[in-house]
Amino acid sequence: MPDASRNAPASIRLTDYQPSAFTIDLVELEFDLEPDATKVRSRLSIRRQGTHDKSLVLVGEGVNGEPLDTRKVAVDGRELGEHEYHINADNLTIDNVGDEFTLETHCVIDPESNLALSGLYRSSGNFCTQCEPEGFRRITWFLDRPDVLAEYRVTLIADAKNNPVMLANGNRVESVDLDNGKRRVSWHDPWPKPSYLFALVAGDLGCLRDEFVTRSGRKVALEVYAQHHNMDQCDHAMASLKQAMRWDEEVYGREYDLDIYMIVAVDDFNMGAMENKGLNIFNSRYVLARPETATDDDFDAIEGVIGHEYFHNWSGNRVTCRDWFQLSLKEGFTVFRDQEFSAAMGSSGVKRISDVNILRAHQFPEDSGPMAHPVRPDSYVEINNFYTVTVYNKGAEVVRMLYNLLGPEQFRAGCDLYFDRHDGQAVTTDDFVRAHEDASGRQFDQFRRWYEQAGTPRVTASVEFNQDTQHYQLKLAQNCPPTPAQPDKKSFHIPLRGAFFDFDGNPVMCRVGDDSTMRQEHVFELTETEQSFDLVGIDQPVVPSLLRGFSAPVKLDAGLDRRALAILMAHDTDPFNRWDAGQRLALNEILNGVDSIAKGRTPQFDRIFIDAFGTLLASELDDGAFHAAALALPQYAIVAEELDAIDPTAVNDSLDALKATLATEFQTLLNERYQRFVPEIAYTFDRVDNGRRALKNCLLGYLAADDAGAVSNLAASQFQRADNMTDRMGALATATRYGLECAEMLLQTFYDDWRNHSLVVDKWLRLQASSPVLGTVENLRRLMGHEAYNGKNPNKIRALVGAFCQANPQQFHAVDGSGYALLTEQVLMLDAVNPQVAARLVSAFNQWKRYRDPWRGQMRDSLRQIRERETLSRDVSEIVERALNED
Repeated sequence: MPDASRNAPASIRLTDYQPSAFTIDLVELEFDLEPDATKVRSRLSIRRQGTHDKSLVLVGEGVNGEPLDTRKVAVDGRELGEHEYHINADNLTIDNVGDEFTLETHCVIDPESNLALSGLYRSSGNFCTQCEPEGFRRITWFLDRPDVLAEYRVTLIADAKNNPVMLANGNRVESVDLDNGKRRVSWHDPWPKPSYLFALVAGDLGCLRDEFVTRSGRKVALEVYAQHHNMDQCDHAMASLKQAMRWDEEVYGREYDLDIYMIVAVDDFNMGAMENKGLNIFNSRYVLARPETATDDDFDAIEGVIGHEYFHNWSGNRVTCRDWFQLSLKEGFTVFRDQEFSAAMGSSGVKRISDVNILRAHQFPEDSGPMAHPVRPDSYVEINNFYTVTVYNKGAEVVRMLYNLLGPEQFRAGCDLYFDRHDGQAVTTDDFVRAHEDASGRQFDQFRRWYEQAGTPRVTASVEFNQDTQHYQLKLAQNCPPTPAQPDKKSFHIPLRGAFFDFDGNPVMCRVGDDSTMRQEHVFELTETEQSFDLVGIDQPVVPSLLRGFSAPVKLDAGLDRRALAILMAHDTDPFNRWDAGQRLALNEILNGVDSIAKGRTPQFDRIFIDAFGTLLASELDDGAFHAAALALPQYAIVAEELDAIDPTAVNDSLDALKATLATEFQTLLNERYQRFVPEIAYTFDRVDNGRRALKNCLLGYLAADDAGAVSNLAASQFQRADNMTDRMGALATATRYGLECAEMLLQTFYDDWRNHSLVVDKWLRLQASSPVLGTVENLRRLMGHEAYNGKNPNKIRALVGAFCQANPQQFHAVDGSGYALLTEQVLMLDAVNPQVAARLVSAFNQWKRYRDPWRGQMRDSLRQIRERETLSRDVSEIVERALNED
């Protein structure tokens, strides 16, 4: 019979939070590791919190809805009889326990069959764990919640031949060979941590070793583990780790606190990486790289994710979150830190553009859809569903706004106070804000609404002459649309960085209000529904450059016409706003094209934008990566977010028409610029050469948009000459995107060369799935039967099915509904195996209500079909129910 509780799961609410009735001071674990029958012996030193007579209730989760296989329960050394405790599918309950006692349990678990990849499981023959958010309960009975922090002592016992590497959190204290061919290795983590940060790894792995000397002179051993055949791809990860450790010392004053820091790359992983204390477990995608196998973007991503997980040592581990509603406390803050680290290591302007593109393409739609939630959610059914771009990326923007409001010195003082005040504690977002209030002397009561209210605020702006004051004024207004369960919004505290230019593109200095200093750039703090600021010193009409550096996660309408945007596109001194002016010009043209197509007309594009694009194309910019980003057109998702009723065919056709128009207009110049990079210089990974490759591949894409037939030889030649994956993928991406004559040959050559390199095969799958020409449903089904595809591996699923849904709007939104049918089939199949991955995929239907028919009705029918599954997981059920409740 179906489990009714799974079909109608109850919500967990922030308002219901209560501290744990008991806490755990010391955790002693012993694992006798066997692939299908691992024995877990747990000894917990438990203490009652407060005055009460509640029973001890631990959580655990077995397989297929069954309880953990429990062989022994003992209190203070006395084994309990079956009548002295109670076990059901989720809980172990013991009545009449003392105020302080030791609980011992023995359980047996099956890592080999754990395909959900949560808890202890096997990947490529090795043991590994993933315990965030609630995987530890799949290992043993526990108070599996983030506000229970304990010291851990862990012993691993395993066959020494098959498991020469045995790792856990903390410092290694013992390694002993046993008589039976096994080895016992013991670890001690002295820093109290919640169970979600527990980790172990055991297996046959290679190791790259290095050392880092902290600024206080402590030596820290660094170890990066991977499968032996991948060890030649670990150098960049190690270099990135050392850079991150030094940067955190210099910028935040934070030193590492253990004797050893370990990173392990595994092929089967639901997430990107996990910051387990001292033992980070990574999706191999974010560790392995060499120029022949990884693109420049891969190298950048590895640097960022390595940094992110290391920075968690303080913003997440030493100071952790009280409950899962506070997830952004650690994730938003740490994303901000990794963004600033990556900006410091490379092109800060390009990094900011990349971060904002993620917000606009993914977080803004989330804020306008059925899964809209505050950065600190009010409730959830399945916490896995709230590892979202809102919690992570919008959460980072909230921290960035604090930085913009306070400035670097006061922000650093607030962070220092936060770390010092709460070291070893589980705290809340309010504690984070309060530390900045106390360090700066400012009050941020209104600012806290960023954590409490969902939605993307809309800000309008204009510069007008005030006859009464005889000054120009900047007039600002804000509003925020309704979101689920939050129909009415209070005003936000919005910092808008701004500057002004004359119509020749020259910066204009001014004072704001009573400020006595003439400045080029100001921070305007918008706190009211409508607000005005006197611009003293401006005596002529000006072009406002607002939201510089994307200083707040809002949608801005500054009322700028094409001429004003063209001025900013050519002259703005802020890299982000210079790029954004071009994006706004392009977006206006694309939206006009969508309207024309809907009315049955051929799109006609404005000469001002075409000329501005030509000027940009001909420019000699120092940063090639910025030049490439500035030439790129807005993504499909960003265009769609601007529409009340989305016609995916019209959006795609308008985007293609504008790119083809630009390519035809500037075919000669595009080819001349491209030929500057032929032949290529020998590969190096640095900012200048990365920019050269980015610009070259951007130009190749434009050339194909004009004359695909003529560009086939160019793409094939680049592919064959390339000594690096970036150029090879650039050529192959253009060939597959436009269905060039060379595409099939290049794809076959690529696969033949790299069939034994799993991460490179993922690229091969992703290219085909995201191609509007090759990524048809028929071809996807063929690829699902290919030897390269593993329908249980998250990376393969994301590369094929995920790329199809997220990066191929032409085929996913096929008018016959075949793309939706394919996704529905995959979600239902995966839900029984890996609900986390299934839930990520089904989110592609979240925007269904914003589409026109027939797409709207087809997506709704797919959601209804999924909902009919009686045994649907909490993960998928919550997303489907919230989507359909919008009906």
